[in-house]
Amino acid sequence: MRDNGVEPALVLQTAAALRHATRILIITGAGLSADSGLPTYRGVGGLYNGHTDDGLPIEMALSGPMLRRDPALCWKYIAQLSSACLAGQPNAAHYAIAQLQRRKPGCWVLTQNVDGYHRAAGSPPERLIEIHGQLAPLYCQSCGMEDPRLSEYLQRPLPPLCAHCHGVLRPPVVLFQEMLPEMALNVLDAQMAKGFDAVLSIGTTASFPYIHEPMLRTRVMGGFTAEINPTLTDHSIHMDAFLRCRALDVMEDLLSHI
Repeated sequence: MRDNGVEPALVLQTAAALRHATRILIITGAGLSADSGLPTYRGVGGLYNGHTDDGLPIEMALSGPMLRRDPALCWKYIAQLSSACLAGQPNAAHYAIAQLQRRKPGCWVLTQNVDGYHRAAGSPPERLIEIHGQLAPLYCQSCGMEDPRLSEYLQRPLPPLCAHCHGVLRPPVVLFQEMLPEMALNVLDAQMAKGFDAVLSIGTTASFPYIHEPMLRTRVMGGFTAEINPTLTDHSIHMDAFLRCRALDVMEDLLSHI
């Protein structure tokens, strides 16, 4: 067993619970992608601390209303987030999660991340709930036409415009002050109604109700809950197992026991 600073008994306990579980939910946040080089910012990308260089809070600059009012300013920050995500790649923990999903047909991933690394690592799209959307493909807000050329547009003047109607393009990502995607919420509700035998939270503070509710429900129903995080969260003390480390340091070890 790898020396990752975590008590071996906790690793074995978590691995045993996942091994015996039929229905599993893995919840991932920005901490997982931090090991791919992305800075963390409450699950959105983590490029900012306080105010932007335009003197605005990021919650205002990277919001739906700002995209409508000043597309160029909003796209300045969409582009920074997109560039950071496109410059990185999945890490070993992403691949371990995808492998677990292949071994366990009832294993789902609920992610707050918009970087697309779960898909790139091989997580089945039909068992992946991207609750904050994703960065591509872009689509036109006027005519709805899709455009997959995100990386190309990042090299051009912003905002990107639709080749068909010249409307402003945008990514299918949830900006501040926007609603969560209805389809993703419906899938999450349907899966929660079926219940989970085990929930594993990775790299997230789980501060949003739609993120911590699956953990609470599973705990109430007698299921197993575990958390992987370098720091304590409000939920850590209530977990059956808290593995105080990075996912990168423990996921492959967990998988070797399943």
